[in-house]
Amino acid sequence: MTTETIHGVTVTTKANVYFDGNCVSHSLTCADGTKLSVGVIMPATLTFNTGAPEIMECVAGSCEYKLAGTDAWIQSKAGEKFNVPGNSSFEIRVTEAYHYICHFG
Repeated sequence: MTTETIHGVTVTTKANVYFDGNCVSHSLTCADGTKLSVGVIMPATLTFNTGAPEIMECVAGSCEYKLAGTDAWIQSKAGEKFNVPGNSSFEIRVTEAYHYICHFG
């Protein structure tokens, strides 16, 4: 099931802009202190580094991703999630706008 609305959050209004504007997100903090970001990745192939574990939830569009230390590209589309370990990285290939929620662990 795709998340369509997130209730009870504080939003940081200044956008996080990465990779020359190919990734733009906003940071959210839930009432319980949980951290999220909501954003979009434009068509590109990018590498993200993680500090904490992350869950990437696709809310629209699709992508292919490859976790550090693996050779397989895996597709993720609307309604699907993938897990990224902390202190790691992943590559993401996007051919159409990929709208996501990043859940930080």
